Amino acid sequence: MSEKILSSEKVKITDHLLKALENSDQAQLQSLIQSFSEEDIAEILEATPPSQRNALWDKLPPEVQGQVLAHLNDEVKNSLLERLDQEEIIEVAGDLETDELTDLIQSLEGDEKQKVLDALDQTERAAVEQALRYPEDTAGGLMNTDVIAIREDVTVGVVLRYLRKLGELPENIHELYVVDRKGHFIGALPITYLLTQDEDTRIAKLVDKSQPSIKAYTSAQEVAHLFEKYDLIAAPVIDENDKLIGRITVDDVVDVIRDEAEHSQMASAGLDEDEDLFASPIKSAKSRSFWLGVNLITAILASMVIGLFDGTIQQVVALAVLMPIIASMGGIAGTQTATIVIRAIATGKLTPNNSRLLLYKELAVGFLNGLIWAVLTGIAVAWLYQDISLAGIFAAAMIINLVAAALAGTLIPLVLERMKIDPALASGLLLTTVTDTLGYFVFLGLASWLLIHH
Repeated sequence: MSEKILSSEKVKITDHLLKALENSDQAQLQSLIQSFSEEDIAEILEATPPSQRNALWDKLPPEVQGQVLAHLNDEVKNSLLERLDQEEIIEVAGDLETDELTDLIQSLEGDEKQKVLDALDQTERAAVEQALRYPEDTAGGLMNTDVIAIREDVTVGVVLRYLRKLGELPENIHELYVVDRKGHFIGALPITYLLTQDEDTRIAKLVDKSQPSIKAYTSAQEVAHLFEKYDLIAAPVIDENDKLIGRITVDDVVDVIRDEAEHSQMASAGLDEDEDLFASPIKSAKSRSFWLGVNLITAILASMVIGLFDGTIQQVVALAVLMPIIASMGGIAGTQTATIVIRAIATGKLTPNNSRLLLYKELAVGFLNGLIWAVLTGIAVAWLYQDISLAGIFAAAMIINLVAAALAGTLIPLVLERMKIDPALASGLLLTTVTDTLGYFVFLGLASWLLIHH
């Protein structure tokens, strides 16, 4: 595989690649494939219709297929794995790192999974089986077991001779981990620091015991937070007995951060971030229909509220023009609050101890914004319709709905989190229901009470 290429060049080369595939130009096809990294090929496969995707996949050498699989989303990865028999899967898995191999095996079904495990050598199989003990979205599921552990009671010279005997170090390794005789993690020792020390210096005098370690069952989101907080490049992973079992590198964490960003973006629209861009219309429609149905129910509720005041609207036509403004302002304000709360939950900054303070703060923000826009829009309504009462009702409804939006935007994510429901997935829909329904009810209710019945 080649060096990484610029995005501006990638579009042009991708176009040439697909044309070579269409024209069955094998020489140009292989040449172009060599110009892409595995990550680039994965992006091309995800952005290509199934017929072209499958044809391009078949042109990739097995060792490249394995690396490409490691960078594909789950739905596309599974569709390509279905095209391989067990022997081909074993061949594809041959050159993968432990963490990539673990991800691949987790995508397989029972018999295929066992046969791939059986094909591994004893050391590699033990490492993969250990990683498979932990859920995919934990530190244990992310880790790579290719670590170099040294004891604190040996000298620098002993360690250097051991490293030379190994011949080749694991990829992206820049520090050694120091353990005791039972394998318990003690600290870290940068390789660059090791090389500058006298050979008779004992490791115990050099080890950095401040190096943070990560428990195997720590969530992937918390792992990403720790890397961000401490500016880590790599971190050791320990089991429940504090024994060193692997390491996580920053490239794994970047993948977690990217996946979380994609999840939040897609979940806000009720979509799955792993959905194949070119999945069949029936499959895509099925996956999206649930949230469309839920949205329909919430829209009906809002319509029913409007229906309660149809007589009022008929008498004061201006209400029909103004009421969407109230609902829209509430929706935006609630979304702003919910976004802040969901982000605070995801980064671990929101706790039971400070959630009440955040609620008070957001209520104050909602009231202040409501007051500002109530004054401005109230003046505009009074000028347009020459009706002070209508302007006052509009202003009051604006304040009430923005305060209610702040309340809902704070409480809905917190309640969903406590119920073990992803706040990013359901908060937006529930929030829209509250702000629309309440906005219509407050505005039309006040208008009915003050303008019609008085």
